[in-house]
Amino acid sequence: MKMDTDLLLSTLGFSEEEPDMNDWELPLAFMKKRHSEKIEGSKALAQSWRMKDRMKTVSVALVLCLNVGVDPPDVVKTSPCARLECWIDPLSMSPQKALETIGANLQKQYENWQPRARYKQSLDPTVDEVKKLCTSLRRNAKEERVLFHYNGHGVPRPTVNGEIWVFNKNYTQYIPLSIYDLQTWMGSPSIFVYDCSNAGIIVKSFKQFALQREQELEVAAINPSHPLAQMSLPPSMKNCIQLAACEASELLPMNPDLPADLFTSCLTTPIKIALRWFCMQKSSKLVPGVTLDLIEKIPGRLNDRRTPLGELNWIFTAITDTIAWNVLPRDLFQKLFRQDLLVASLFRNFLLAERIMRSYNCTPVSSPRLPPTYMHAMWQAWDLAVDICLSQLPTIIEEGTAFRHSPFFAEQLTAFQVWLTMGVENRNPPEQLPIVLQVLLSQVHRLRALDLLGRFLDLGPWAVSLALSVGIFPYVLKLLQSSARELRPLLVFIWAKILAVDSSCQADLVKDNGHKYFLSVLADSYMPAEHRTMAVFILAVIVNSYSTGQEACLQGNLIANCLEQLSDPHPLLRQWVAICLGRIWQNFDPARWCGVRDSAHEKLYILLSDPIPEVRCAAVFALGTFVGNSAERTDHSTTIDHNVAMMLAQLINDGSPVVRKELVVALSHLVVQYESNFCTVALQFIEEEKNYTVPSPANTAEPGNLTPVRDSPGIPRLRSVNSYTNIRAVTTARNLNKSLQNLNLNEEGAPAAFSPGNLSTSSSASSTLGSPDNDEYILSFETLDKMRRVSSYSSLNSLIGVSFNSVYTQIWRVLLHLAADPFPEVSDLAMKVLNCIAYKAMMNTRPQRILDSGSLTQSAPASPTSKGTHIHHAGGSPPMPSTSSSSLTNEVPKPPTRDQPATRPPYTPTIGGQAPHSHQFPRTRKMFDKGPEQAAEDGDEPCGHRNYISATLQTGLCDWSAKYFAQPVTKIPEEHDLQSQVRMERQWRFLRNTRVRKQSRSITQRGVSRLDDQIFINRNPGVPSVVKFHPFNTCIAVADKDSICFWDWEKGERLDYFYNGNPRYTRITAMEYLNGHDCSLLLTATDDGALRVWKNFADQKNPEMVTAWQGLSDMLPTTRGLARRVSIYLDRSKQGGAGMVVDWEQETGLLMTSGDVRIIRIWDTDREMKVQDIPTGADSCVTSLSCDSQRSLIVAGLGDGSVRVFDRRMGPNECRIMTYREHSAWVVKAHLQKETNGHIISVSVNGDVRFFEPRTPDSVNVLQTVKGLTALDIHPQANLFACGSMNQFIALYNASGDVISNIKYYDGFMGQRIGAISCLAFHPHWPHLAVGSNDYYMSIYSTEKRLR
Repeated sequence: MKMDTDLLLSTLGFSEEEPDMNDWELPLAFMKKRHSEKIEGSKALAQSWRMKDRMKTVSVALVLCLNVGVDPPDVVKTSPCARLECWIDPLSMSPQKALETIGANLQKQYENWQPRARYKQSLDPTVDEVKKLCTSLRRNAKEERVLFHYNGHGVPRPTVNGEIWVFNKNYTQYIPLSIYDLQTWMGSPSIFVYDCSNAGIIVKSFKQFALQREQELEVAAINPSHPLAQMSLPPSMKNCIQLAACEASELLPMNPDLPADLFTSCLTTPIKIALRWFCMQKSSKLVPGVTLDLIEKIPGRLNDRRTPLGELNWIFTAITDTIAWNVLPRDLFQKLFRQDLLVASLFRNFLLAERIMRSYNCTPVSSPRLPPTYMHAMWQAWDLAVDICLSQLPTIIEEGTAFRHSPFFAEQLTAFQVWLTMGVENRNPPEQLPIVLQVLLSQVHRLRALDLLGRFLDLGPWAVSLALSVGIFPYVLKLLQSSARELRPLLVFIWAKILAVDSSCQADLVKDNGHKYFLSVLADSYMPAEHRTMAVFILAVIVNSYSTGQEACLQGNLIANCLEQLSDPHPLLRQWVAICLGRIWQNFDPARWCGVRDSAHEKLYILLSDPIPEVRCAAVFALGTFVGNSAERTDHSTTIDHNVAMMLAQLINDGSPVVRKELVVALSHLVVQYESNFCTVALQFIEEEKNYTVPSPANTAEPGNLTPVRDSPGIPRLRSVNSYTNIRAVTTARNLNKSLQNLNLNEEGAPAAFSPGNLSTSSSASSTLGSPDNDEYILSFETLDKMRRVSSYSSLNSLIGVSFNSVYTQIWRVLLHLAADPFPEVSDLAMKVLNCIAYKAMMNTRPQRILDSGSLTQSAPASPTSKGTHIHHAGGSPPMPSTSSSSLTNEVPKPPTRDQPATRPPYTPTIGGQAPHSHQFPRTRKMFDKGPEQAAEDGDEPCGHRNYISATLQTGLCDWSAKYFAQPVTKIPEEHDLQSQVRMERQWRFLRNTRVRKQSRSITQRGVSRLDDQIFINRNPGVPSVVKFHPFNTCIAVADKDSICFWDWEKGERLDYFYNGNPRYTRITAMEYLNGHDCSLLLTATDDGALRVWKNFADQKNPEMVTAWQGLSDMLPTTRGLARRVSIYLDRSKQGGAGMVVDWEQETGLLMTSGDVRIIRIWDTDREMKVQDIPTGADSCVTSLSCDSQRSLIVAGLGDGSVRVFDRRMGPNECRIMTYREHSAWVVKAHLQKETNGHIISVSVNGDVRFFEPRTPDSVNVLQTVKGLTALDIHPQANLFACGSMNQFIALYNASGDVISNIKYYDGFMGQRIGAISCLAFHPHWPHLAVGSNDYYMSIYSTEKRLR
């Protein structure tokens, strides 16, 4: 009986020589974004960038009090003194002419900044003239801004009482003018410029008067009888801006080299004064040959950026804008620098005034006050630009050499680029951002600027918000008119980023015909797929719930363009093309008909089987909105709807919950569309469910036993699982609003719940069959589940009779199936849809007046009612709007539809035989209410229920998909960044794995002579049915009927215990660790064919369901036996039911599933789809699966004793390559060794172990172990297998068939005998054996301590 000892040695593909690079190369299952994130859009950012109140300064008052030739009494002037006003020497001509010339010049200087305003000069005026001027300007300006410019160089300084000075008619006196009066005449919004000494006093007085006004307004508002309230109060002065030349205690500079109105010069002729000031500095000596005279001769025009003067002006604008953006708070920057062109120019120039005047001990003041900016580093860049420009002047003027452009913008772009490449995540924004904006104006640098801007926007939504707040929007909108092909990829990228963060820009794009730009990009086959993806994303935003956009894009041939790209190899493009189609015809009928003409729905069908779940989702979304249009239906469109519905129904068992959620929403559109037909079907099913007693496993399961055996005291509570996983509890009524995660599953069993078992007999149900907004659902989970099973036993089509209806019946069945979906979010959505229809169906057949609580029983209809006939009787009085039952169903009362038998319900209590009176009683009456007049207060009015489904049902898929464009696209993902924490943690795990493999291999290779040292024992909360070691850490998962417990076997402590969420009549029959080498997930399989995957277990977080799906849909109900409470494995052959068995292949990401079915189904977890169904060819269940990816082999052990080998590369008819029939009874385990010529080892209930070589028809070896096996496992590395039997002991054998240990008693547990073995499992690496027995105990055995 001696056999090759290597026969049992299987090394899981890790032999000595192999480096552990394998871990890095193994694919990860269920770790994509759709598994780790909640499927919802990002929070909308507050739109602070849009100027809600753009303003214009429409009128300007220029008030000059110069009194040329007469100096005011309170100012002692130096000699020589500053004389120039508006660059004119007033003494060089007659006083009157000088005054007029200065006035005209000042107006010209202002007109450079705002040519369209109305200018009024008031030269040496009286109080009345000022009043007349201000009131007339305010009257004409209405709500817009007015500017008041005051030059007080010929009058005394302002007074502390808040007065400025003007003249009397004869110029013999100075007359004070109160700022309070000036405020009254000027009104708000206004801007005031004061160029006079002590100007700061005016600013202070202005604020005090403004405060006084606020208080007066408040008093008048509170007390109308107050004398103040009788006066016409002037407006609030909150929106006023002031610019003053100096502080309250300062005099204006009198330096003869400067103009007298230095402040005005800075505000209105900044370049001229800046250049003069530059020449007056000592540093200007470094620029030889530059004199004040030369400056006057700088060639060019201010507004021509190609000339020296124009370029300087452009650089000046960029620098002052940048300083302001970097120093000011955002909202103040928006108000002063983006709201009004003239105000923005004055404030930019005010920054220069602050710099120049401070050098003469004068501090300009503004209100609102600005932080000091005169020392900002950007001024040095300005000095350099001036330096470079002036140094060329002598040669340009004298020799006519060409002007060399300033390197300023190129250098600033380089600085921005450095910020982008060298920076870290959390830091201050780049100060060059406003300059990048200016550079977009230049064709020379535009391409580079757009590229850098795109890279900046890619940093995330915060960057997009910043760029929008700087004012990028009008620039990039204007650029869409450019035809340059090289800009296309950049602009598409930038616009995708903007729209991903702020979709409200759709209107601006359509208004400016911007959508045409993106339509042409999408249609351009030479564009790379990623740019077309962004273009179609932008178009999908443009048409999203915006009819003007839908209309414009339909005209632009969007539908045909999209349909051409449905089969593009780029998955993201396919996904967005489908979403875009779904959005263009959402509630927009012309687009739907255009789609019908192009057979859009048929072209979309291809995507329903796309390998990428998100693409399938998008296709379901598009088909859902295609059938969900509210327009009137013709026969043609109904046929199309039915066709689409039946195509969608095929996705009922899609592997991705995201797809199934979208499917429920798509079908809900259909349900809303054909509501009356669905009501008929619903009634039929409700009737059928009442009359048909189904042999429900739920009835035979132990009653009220929600969680694993609760009868033992002191069992701790289940971990509450957080809302994302949403436990599916088995209580009958499920709550719509407070979903079930709040149920605390207590020891005593289920909470007492409302239970409308059979609707007609339950009096509690009849009293308030509430609307879906009430706390109870009409159809409970149990009812729906029973209905689902009834529908599969009885043929409902024959009952309804009309074949036309069969589509609705089938869709109802699909929804019933989805209501029992293992993923809670899917089933919740389906429950909503079903209950909404059931509710309406019940409403339409209930008696008009409830006489007693039993009346419902009599009025339950025997045949489907025709809603139309029943409610709107021809010739009846019009329904009262408040209780019109049409609001239950449709906005428009429909005539009876032709596909329903128009029979009246058998019992309708009417008043005087007139049905129409029923309208006076609301359909959701309380038991003892007073009658119609009470209706409004009842608050039960189910109005707008048609929208109840459509409005609330959405999955957030499109918004979630859009987040992709808002997040960084070009950044290296964290897992690829060698320095990231994610990468470090992964490296640590892989090193741990290597250590475990190496150390365990050294033990198993020495050979194991004994294995009976008990290293762990504990009482499990439920009877262990499946046990699974984690391959690398010290965690073991133990499943009972419907919950999973995690233990740390090294520390001996319990880590977690949570509910798996399977229905009451099902049990967990298999578990696998997915990604065991890295971030582990736990897969559980239950005997109803459902698979659930969990994360965050056995740590401090709440367990979350990652995904769940129906792995096998046709589990045979006969073999799903009673809850096996006493012993799970008494006599399997009689009892039937292997449940569900699985085998997981990490290398390929494939999951093999089988069990009480006649096939082996292979799922690809990457695509989340079924890839293959292999028929077993046997008439019994599959009890064990084992696969080897290297050889593409699958070995299945069956209930009839056969062992079958399949090659999954071959077709379904020829893939079974070997059948071994040597066992005569149920195969407990079939194991395929994972090595090049690994053998098959199989063991049956009778204890015969057989070794097969896959290429030979007979076994190569047989060993006999104990009879009556209930559990068996084979160690994949050591030559060991362990047998557990009913006879309460465990025998361990080596490869030669020698018994190395017999375990019968628990160590140190009062010598207690082991219970009947319910499950056992070896650790994949260590020589550890876990054993679960029917007495709840869970123990682990290992080799002697010295060997470990």
